[in-house]
Amino acid sequence: MSGNTEVVVVGGGYAGVMAANRLTQRDDVTVTLINPRPTFVARLRLHQLVGGSHGAVFDYREVLAEGVRLVIDTVTRIDAAGRNVTLAEGGTVGYDYLIYAVGSGSTDRRVPGAAEFAYPIATLEAARRLRSVLDAAPATAALTVVGGGPTGIETAAELAEQGRRVTLVCGGVLGPYLHPRARRTASRRLARLGVTVLDGPDAEVTAVTRDAVRLGDGRELPSEVTIWTAGFGVPDLAARSGLRTDAVGRLLTDETLTSVDDERIVAAGDSAAPSDLPFRMSAYAAGCLGAHAADTVLARIAGEHPAPVDLSFPAMCISLGRRAAIFQLAHKDDTAMRLYIGGRAGAKLKELSCEYSVKHLVDEARKPGSHTWPKGDKRRQLLRARRDQAPAAAGRIA
Repeated sequence: MSGNTEVVVVGGGYAGVMAANRLTQRDDVTVTLINPRPTFVARLRLHQLVGGSHGAVFDYREVLAEGVRLVIDTVTRIDAAGRNVTLAEGGTVGYDYLIYAVGSGSTDRRVPGAAEFAYPIATLEAARRLRSVLDAAPATAALTVVGGGPTGIETAAELAEQGRRVTLVCGGVLGPYLHPRARRTASRRLARLGVTVLDGPDAEVTAVTRDAVRLGDGRELPSEVTIWTAGFGVPDLAARSGLRTDAVGRLLTDETLTSVDDERIVAAGDSAAPSDLPFRMSAYAAGCLGAHAADTVLARIAGEHPAPVDLSFPAMCISLGRRAAIFQLAHKDDTAMRLYIGGRAGAKLKELSCEYSVKHLVDEARKPGSHTWPKGDKRRQLLRARRDQAPAAAGRIA
């Protein structure tokens, strides 16, 4: 390809910023990052924003390469045929390549009353609203956190460490990703903080009211503030734009992260579904996938074949307040090992992970192309196994 190449990155989270910074390796590439807010949100710290120990935002000048043009607006439609995006405030921006990195947010809260009376935490605006609600609530108010995943655990621990009265309703297993040994450690830490943990099949929320939470076994828990952390969803921009998505709404791609509908569109982060087998939603994966998406675009600009994505997960970190955490080591297929690090050592590793999630972006801005990550062959094995199973399943149907 000759002349200047215009690349538009939609979304300014971990994946989008990493991709934009990495694209600046070439002087003949113009990079435009479109994001609805003027600050970078460190989503790993939103529970700290709610608890008051961190602001969870950074100026884009701290994380974005100087050569990247920042447009503060929302993309309402992608016109793949015309190679442009429509902006909410009017006008369009054209592109030669587009990186789709719109991230994730809260799922539809379809439990009766949840949308009206429960407070999500997945976005900056939601976390700030919740912070205001908690500041106005009495110190003795009964708080209920719904969701036993990392966000729910971290939010419950953060608030309990401040002396708040917190109940954590898991709707199943506490910390389902964790190895049972690490789960027991997390449970003991939450108990020491005074968190009441309700788990198991009966601990599923069936309704939320203004001042209570109802469970599947009929129990009704007093709840002056109900916090909803049960799952994440993705924006519907791809589906609204006529691009194929998975059942959740993530953009369907091949293993190079290229849309199955258009080789000029490449996805990264939580909103990507390569081979309909998406990676676990996380800041770590978002940064790595953002870098790989940029590499795919750069390969195409150079007339080369993009490489398939190769990413393994070394660990998961869950904070348990400011003085303890679980640093759960993982196998390359992203399943938990028996080995984990807890307590203060775990807290230090968790803090380093949060710091490095931003530092990696800064480093890539200063030296584009420098970001690296652990590789592994487990994904290729999973894809081969799925391909091998498909003919057998077809044979049974026939």
